[in-house]
Amino acid sequence: MTEVTYYTQEGLDKLKEEVHYLTTTGRQLISKAIAEARDKGDLSENAEYDAAKEAQGLHEAKIAKLQNTLANARLIDESRLDLSKVLALSIVKIKNVKNGATMTYQLVAESEADLKTGKISVKSPIAQGLLGKSVGEFAEIEVPAGKMQFEVLEISR
Repeated sequence: MTEVTYYTQEGLDKLKEEVHYLTTTGRQLISKAIAEARDKGDLSENAEYDAAKEAQGLHEAKIAKLQNTLANARLIDESRLDLSKVLALSIVKIKNVKNGATMTYQLVAESEADLKTGKISVKSPIAQGLLGKSVGEFAEIEVPAGKMQFEVLEISR
């Protein structure tokens, strides 16, 4: 059973671009590598040919996986989301109650997560603890370092 994944327009566009690149340019590059290896003679003892064929198999598996993800992808209409609660795609400003540090995260699909840009997966422990919370509410979240308590300061899109 495949899982439906929710995306922002930006994330869905990136996924489509990657599938397009892999099915066009990526396949051409692998085909060229196989042809070059084939031109080197006896295929029964040609490690380069075997490696190129294996790379082709992995490439096709990746394409199939991404196409399946794309088939089950759903675009979230941000204009219809409730701003009073933390939901997928919410930009949440939180404060660590223990040390007073504030952080801002956007809750996104797993494939869009990138901590450097402040995007965390809705399946991460912090996001799971924040989902459904409103401004002013506290979330006690179990993380690898133990329990942490966060206060929701702000919710936006």
